[in-house]
Amino acid sequence: MEHNQTIILFQEKGIRRVWHNEEWFFAVNDVISVLTNSLNPADYFRKMLIRDIELKKGVGQFVLPLPVPTTRGKQNLKCANRQTLLRIIMSIPSPNAEPFKLWLAQVGEERMQEIENPELAIARIKAIYQAKGYSETWIEARMKSMNLRKQLTDEWKIRGIQEAQEYSILTAEIAKATFGLTPSQHKDLKGLERQNLRDHMTQLELIFSMLGEEATRQIAVNDDSQGFRENFDVAQRGGAMAGDALKGFEKSKNLKVVSSENFIEQISKAKKIERIIKKKGKKE
Repeated sequence: MEHNQTIILFQEKGIRRVWHNEEWFFAVNDVISVLTNSLNPADYFRKMLIRDIELKKGVGQFVLPLPVPTTRGKQNLKCANRQTLLRIIMSIPSPNAEPFKLWLAQVGEERMQEIENPELAIARIKAIYQAKGYSETWIEARMKSMNLRKQLTDEWKIRGIQEAQEYSILTAEIAKATFGLTPSQHKDLKGLERQNLRDHMTQLELIFSMLGEEATRQIAVNDDSQGFRENFDVAQRGGAMAGDALKGFEKSKNLKVVSSENFIEQISKAKKIERIIKKKGKKE
């Protein structure tokens, strides 16, 4: 699942989530931070469980350590599903409690609708990018890249690639052979931290990224590669094919594909405009 689907906003504050056992689980610390403004949400939650014995009995076993994106990669954080979170919220004295309950219900309902009708998920993602100020041609390329990425990861899963770490290693090999940079080096070039690299790629970068991943998938199918070792070699070959195409393109057009350009400023401006529009709407 893409990074932009694992961080959602409540009143402009990010809450991380992970899809587990066919439902969303939310990072408990993020929720507590939003509702209480606590500088140490982990300690706040610990004291809550000490103070509220019934809460500890009721939800302690349902708060699971799950891999969640952090600035240092994915780490296991305490997460809870909607039902468990609602019980936790009941023990937090906060004016945001009721709005958060409604928001939580809406998030869950949207996901259920998207499972029944995947086109709704596509429309939602497109709307998010449009609101951020991306061009229609860029959005089209980004949507295609998501589709091809899913096809590749589905193929990897069939071929015995299971762990998230193995996915990351193979992805890095494709990127390194395509761009001459690992994803982390590419992010550094663009001045990114927690942001999703692909959300800040230029259209050309997206195109060659897609080429590397699709070439890798097709080679894996043709060679019937199995397991991590064989697919590691395939990832390098697929990336190299895209890398050769990239070099040929750069030579014929006399330009560089890999760019330090990012969309941070553009997204920031779009968010400011959105806030201004909302404020005007409230006054009217």
